[in-house]
Amino acid sequence: MASSRPLLVGRKLSKSFGQTRALDGAALAVAPGEVLAIMGSSGSGKSTLLHCLAGIVRPDSGTIEYAGRDLVGMDDKGRSALRRTEFGFVFQFGQLVPELSCLENVALPLRLTGANRKSAEAKAMDWMARLEVDPLAKRRPGDVSGGQAQRVAVARALVTGPKVVFADEPTGALDTLNGEKVMRMLTEAARETNAAVVLVTHEARVAAYSDREIVVRDGRTVDRELVA
Repeated sequence: MASSRPLLVGRKLSKSFGQTRALDGAALAVAPGEVLAIMGSSGSGKSTLLHCLAGIVRPDSGTIEYAGRDLVGMDDKGRSALRRTEFGFVFQFGQLVPELSCLENVALPLRLTGANRKSAEAKAMDWMARLEVDPLAKRRPGDVSGGQAQRVAVARALVTGPKVVFADEPTGALDTLNGEKVMRMLTEAARETNAAVVLVTHEARVAAYSDREIVVRDGRTVDRELVA
């Protein structure tokens, strides 16, 4: 059950790339354990909003608070540390390291935080089993199906016990059946650990897994619940 107190809040966010304004006063809040879908057409600014909230891109103006901390004012080192330990990421094409086995990919975030190989791989195997991809542990990403690779990516996103999982079109490269399976497993696992999920999608069937939907149009946000 999501808490009513926001974990992550963005206010009056604006961001331009050259002459193109991607965000124009966007705002949102997500609570612990809440699955929030950010919807919008291609070019609406939804991915830029996610990247700002995740500390990947710094907005030109506006504020972002994560667990009471000023994310915009935080230095690069601090934001990088958050992305390693408290944020998890699932992207459209998984972005697994092709030279590593699936197990090594899932264990990688733990290894980057200083965990030894044995403990990191034991925890990684536990998450791979929960996502039903543990038989693929020794195989490389190029030797598994798209749906399997994306579930490996979900395991990697969750292995550190993040407070927020950012998922940018996580089913965009999958067929309907595999997309449904990835979304079911992602949202169930996140709810079990009380992690918030910020999900970018343009598909209504994917957004249906969320607790709430926000629409981005021309860089601005509209909360569907508030206008319903």
